[in-house]
Amino acid sequence: MKRSTILYLATAGQVAAFLVSGAVLGTPPQIDDDAASVLRWFQSNATALRWSLWVGIFGVVLFALVMSIVRSTLPAPHRDVFFFGAVSFAAVTTIQGWIWAGVARHAATVDAGTARTLLDVSSYWGPFLCGATVLTLAPIVVLSFGEAPAFPRWLGVISVVALVEQLVETITIFGDHGFLAPGGPMNLMLGAGLTTLAWAALAVVVARAQPAARGSGA
Repeated sequence: MKRSTILYLATAGQVAAFLVSGAVLGTPPQIDDDAASVLRWFQSNATALRWSLWVGIFGVVLFALVMSIVRSTLPAPHRDVFFFGAVSFAAVTTIQGWIWAGVARHAATVDAGTARTLLDVSSYWGPFLCGATVLTLAPIVVLSFGEAPAFPRWLGVISVVALVEQLVETITIFGDHGFLAPGGPMNLMLGAGLTTLAWAALAVVVARAQPAARGSGA
């Protein structure tokens, strides 16, 4: 199977896995919910949460595949910065999943204060992800501009928009409610949407370049 085909399928599968995971999970508790409400949510959604995380595992696997293929097409040191960000993203996402799965496992016996504290810890997954995503976006921005750009300018523009948003989004570490709360809408909707768009566009550009690259090297 051609690398371009693998890249297309893995990208589509990755996006589908994360969408399905989110749909199964539903609306998670917010950082400003009281402890009793948080505990009730975990008790009511323990099974759905574990199914969501199970689907998410495959999303992370496909994410790793996509990012590894993209990395192989980048020059040094851009590829190393990019890959460091991708690995950090996968690691932080996995740790967040561990925390939620642990609470779900003991939802019937854990006390409300503990559930509340663990939700707070895992919610800061959102702002810390921004550092990882910036590391994946910045090299693409650099490589999309200049005298001999490696990527089309339109990809650079999309990546710049996502990059700026992610830098601004780091302020969610100071939030305590609403749109700016850590793990809130700015992290999970605006930031996730723009970053996913930038990554998907990058994967498409790299996939389309594969046949030409293989032919030129023959």
